[in-house]
Amino acid sequence: MTEFDIKRGFYDKIEGAKLGALMKEVFGNVSEENGCFVSSYGVMARIEAKVLSKTQMGLLTINVEDTKSLSDEEILNSKRMLNKFLEESTGFTAKQRMDRAKKKAKEGKL
Repeated sequence: MTEFDIKRGFYDKIEGAKLGALMKEVFGNVSEENGCFVSSYGVMARIEAKVLSKTQMGLLTINVEDTKSLSDEEILNSKRMLNKFLEESTGFTAKQRMDRAKKKAKEGKL
């Protein structure tokens, strides 16, 4: 399970059922299990997303299980869709998310 910061002002875009609607828009399918939105796409057999907190800098958790074996192009497409979902739900690009993770690791917060 990976936690991602949510950019200030982006919580309103994913609160409640809006996160599920965003997952349906990006991945094409979604269901809700125990307060967690679940989907699948390409090589990602199960994608779980849940908003953990609505603090000044909210937290979104993502758990991805890769169990399918597909071609390289399908793997790249799956990764692109996951990045698209993360960018639209957190407000941070892949580079910004990586930089934030590095900063947290240096501070010992991971």
